[in-house]
Amino acid sequence: MTLRWVPGWNGLTEPEAVSYVAAVEAADGQELEHGVAKAINDFVLGCKNDGIWDAIKASCILAGARTLDGALVPLVGAAPTNYNFVSGDYDRETGLVGDGTTKYLNCNRNNNADPQDNQHIALSWTPSAESPVISSDDSGATNGMSLVTLSNSRSRTATNTLYTATGSFVGMSRSSASTFNIRYDGTTNASNIASATPTSSPILAYRFKTFGGSIVYSSARLTFYSIGEFLDLAALDTRVSNLITAIGAAIP
Repeated sequence: MTLRWVPGWNGLTEPEAVSYVAAVEAADGQELEHGVAKAINDFVLGCKNDGIWDAIKASCILAGARTLDGALVPLVGAAPTNYNFVSGDYDRETGLVGDGTTKYLNCNRNNNADPQDNQHIALSWTPSAESPVISSDDSGATNGMSLVTLSNSRSRTATNTLYTATGSFVGMSRSSASTFNIRYDGTTNASNIASATPTSSPILAYRFKTFGGSIVYSSARLTFYSIGEFLDLAALDTRVSNLITAIGAAIP
């Protein structure tokens, strides 16, 4: 017997969402609630409608899945490599929490995989006193990109710009050699910092290298990350917010 996917069956219309949900359920060993699966489908469809889906090259939804293994199934791109996270660090509604000491993810997307002047990096987190972190492993250099509540990217010079963010979404996106957009607390602003040639290094979550070369780990709780080419940060912010809200509402 040959099985085939029928668009619209069970409320799932997007093949990428169907494949992702199936992979998460295989990792979890059981099905997701229909509402969780539909939230994922609606996110993919919404991103397509906004014209930002193809710009997402590496992404994980660190919520919704029933297990840590399921949460580390990639929505787009390669699966992250887990360093020291255990099942007790994961909550289906609030995401994956670091320990500030040893735990991090290698997102398995290289800092130079996207064009120098065509790239974005974004995350969603549970706001707390701890800074969320997603960063290239050479972020202490002038051409590594990072978000550290919020730091600028490969677009930076030797001057580090720090932003205080209390909202659940932070991101930066560049389509110009001279400026990039940075979004936090529901507002997008332009930063006039010229880009630099990106170095070859892995992008990590929960771990950051300072300008002095020290390694810093985050104990923040993340629910989503995205890496890739330039996109509309406001559109992604809305889609991610709707996704996490819908997942929370669907979990008993």
